Amino acid sequence: MARAQGARALMALAFETTYGTPPASGFTRMPFASTSLGAEQPLLNSELLGYGRDPLAPIKDAVTADGDVVVPLDAEAFGFWLKAAFGAPTTTGVEAPYTHEFQSGSWTLPSMSIETGMPEIPRYAMYSGCVLDQITWQMQRSGLLTATARLVAQGETVGTTTSAGTPAALELKRFGHFNGAITRNGTALGNVVSAEITYANNLDRIETIRSDGRIDGADPSIAALTGRIEVRFADQTLVTQAINAEACEMEFAYVLPSGESFTFTVHAVYLPRPRIEIAGPQGVQATFDWQAARDSIVGRMCTATLVNDVETY
Repeated sequence: MARAQGARALMALAFETTYGTPPASGFTRMPFASTSLGAEQPLLNSELLGYGRDPLAPIKDAVTADGDVVVPLDAEAFGFWLKAAFGAPTTTGVEAPYTHEFQSGSWTLPSMSIETGMPEIPRYAMYSGCVLDQITWQMQRSGLLTATARLVAQGETVGTTTSAGTPAALELKRFGHFNGAITRNGTALGNVVSAEITYANNLDRIETIRSDGRIDGADPSIAALTGRIEVRFADQTLVTQAINAEACEMEFAYVLPSGESFTFTVHAVYLPRPRIEIAGPQGVQATFDWQAARDSIVGRMCTATLVNDVETY
């Protein structure tokens, strides 16, 4: 008897026209490192008395479908997750390379259908009505570069055959930490040990009464863009900005030698005043837990720009 192995797992993604309704075609095969996306339905213990010490049978509670997907930051497939986070991009270019610009602030977000497959069982689980709640990634000197996408789904449908047909394949051109750079107000920011970026849509689940126990939707509320940068304490630039309560523009960028690039620009970053600790003879480091806000000149909080050979998302 075959046993399921993650090495054989598959994932396909397509954007929905109608929330909660998987499309008949248009799926794309997605690279991923791991996923906890799934549906669960807890049991409620019986509170009734008068039937002895042994409890009565439990009853089912509402269905919850959500989870995380860990994906690589790459030049093509990552655009699907950016579209889920910000909405459809503005694409320019008459031929490759194309420039896709994703902007924050959209009132509506697209929903997705995501199928995970374990062909050796076989088990194919289709998660419909998936909306991206949060996406986060880290910048550091070494290691594998991945992002974690947190999803809220409407429900799960399990079958023994795939419903995604033959998904379209993308060319995997993966960014690495070596390809990354950080700038502040257009100037390279030095002495950075690590950085973390988190964008959250702060979804509001529409938990209405339904016979199937599913939600009616997941609406975005006030977005949040936060992060952390850890720097070797070499000058007072960032501390002075924090004390003066000023904003700066920070850009987190990755560029491949072949020309593909991903640039995430935060237009108004506010820094807290950090505690400067001397922990021993080694170098002194400072940590800034920054927050972003809407920039009054640009008119939005952030812009994500992806340059690749994909014509449209």
